[in-house]
Amino acid sequence: MYQALYRKYRPQTFDDVVGQGAVTQTLKTQLLSGHMSHAYLFTGSRGTGKTSCAKILSKAVNCLNPQNGNPCNVCESCRSIDAGTCTDVYEMDAASNRRIDDVRELRDEAIYTPATVKKRVFIIDEVHMLTIEAFNALLKIIEEPPEHLLFILATTELHKVPATILSRCQRFSFRRITPEDIAARLQYVSYQEGIELDDGAARVLARLADGGMRDGLSLLDQCASATVGELTAQRVYECLGIAGEQTCGQMLAFAADKNTRGALELFNRLYADGKDVAALIDELASLCRDLMILKTAPESGISMLSGVASDADAKSLVGRFSAGELVRMIGLLQTTAAGFTRSSSRRLDAELCIMNLCDPALQMDAEALNARISKLEEQLRTGNFAAPALAAPVQQTKPADTVDDDGPPPIDDDQAPPDPDAPEPAAAPKQSAKDDTPIGFWADLAAAMRPELPRALIGFFTATENAPIRGRVRENRVGLICANAFVAQMVDKPEIRDLAARKASVILGRPVTVKVVDRTAKPEQNKQMEQLMAFGREHSDIIKIKNN
Repeated sequence: MYQALYRKYRPQTFDDVVGQGAVTQTLKTQLLSGHMSHAYLFTGSRGTGKTSCAKILSKAVNCLNPQNGNPCNVCESCRSIDAGTCTDVYEMDAASNRRIDDVRELRDEAIYTPATVKKRVFIIDEVHMLTIEAFNALLKIIEEPPEHLLFILATTELHKVPATILSRCQRFSFRRITPEDIAARLQYVSYQEGIELDDGAARVLARLADGGMRDGLSLLDQCASATVGELTAQRVYECLGIAGEQTCGQMLAFAADKNTRGALELFNRLYADGKDVAALIDELASLCRDLMILKTAPESGISMLSGVASDADAKSLVGRFSAGELVRMIGLLQTTAAGFTRSSSRRLDAELCIMNLCDPALQMDAEALNARISKLEEQLRTGNFAAPALAAPVQQTKPADTVDDDGPPPIDDDQAPPDPDAPEPAAAPKQSAKDDTPIGFWADLAAAMRPELPRALIGFFTATENAPIRGRVRENRVGLICANAFVAQMVDKPEIRDLAARKASVILGRPVTVKVVDRTAKPEQNKQMEQLMAFGREHSDIIKIKNN
């Protein structure tokens, strides 16, 4: 008869227990010295070895030939306890035997001396499930048990155990097992079972186990039984119906680009492939959490939940989100996941969640507004400001960046309209007849100004093709041609103009003056910019509070 892997490979000695060295070493020392307590309380999350250590301890105290604190597993006592035929080792599940009558029956049995072993051992699993009356009935026998009696209590919810019980037990906390330890154990089990498990699949299974060895072995058992040949990470994703960190990273890339259409198309493909919607939302939340950790505390050593640390493409997402955006996205994903239990359409809920991830403007709550403000702040701080694409003017025969004291240059009256049948000329930068700009002037001027510029403006002064500012020279005047009104307003300050004039005079070898020009100067755009700046002034107190 087939036996599940987590049962077949349950630890038989303290040395076999993975990831609980502090607990097992203390228990071995007590066994060797003979300073045993009469009651132990094992606490920790599921699958960390509480019940296994309780059974090992019950064998160790009764073993006829102990080996350095470990049971030998070959003597008559060890074999009878492993087989479950030893009547002096009693294991009770408090989840199904939680009444006061069950505890009274146990208490009545406790007074009898052991028949075949040294000590009677009572293991009470999930002890927090006992009723208050049952705890009260258990209290006296735990406080003053007979010398032949040993109690071992195990629980996953320590806060539900009364303080009167806690004070009478030696407490051992079982920590979550690290993914590295789980992956190593899975590789060992796979080798013993003849399963071809690659390192990527082992890491994925260890991560999904969430600190529980039993969960990791159960997932390995499930995937191995459904796979022929080598078990890879992709096959694990297919067996468990999850998307994987690569796909989740692609989804967040769409959110960073505000590409709602691409994100919904990707979700539709995943849904058609049978991926679990709740698992997808949980994966996205884990990835957002990891991005937030990498952004705010990259050197903290905090373990990743989604495998992002080993994925260079996912790492590149960190710089595309602000901390405020990530906090908003995590809250939105958690709210959506919590609502699945009472939802009539999980697909609709997930689609609405993805739309809100891609477009924060769909929400007008405080978190959405904070995310949008923090995004602007980060763009200004890093200088990574992308100017929006501007529509080409309907009529324009002179280059838009020609400087004039009164604003953008007028259209020449004597220039004939283009012939619609004439072939389109090759794209080439046009020069005004009065343009005296030397070759490479703007690159030299931007490089000379950057060391003395405020940090928020450094990104504007670049020599790239799509730079938000260009420099033009006409006689003794230098024009800073700005891509839009926002850039012009940020740059049009006395200290910036003076700095540009000083550097340009050195480069050109003659004194010059500087003028800042908005090449998109239109009444409706200026009005929108004034409204935006007025909004910023009215809500400056909110921004100050956030920065503090």
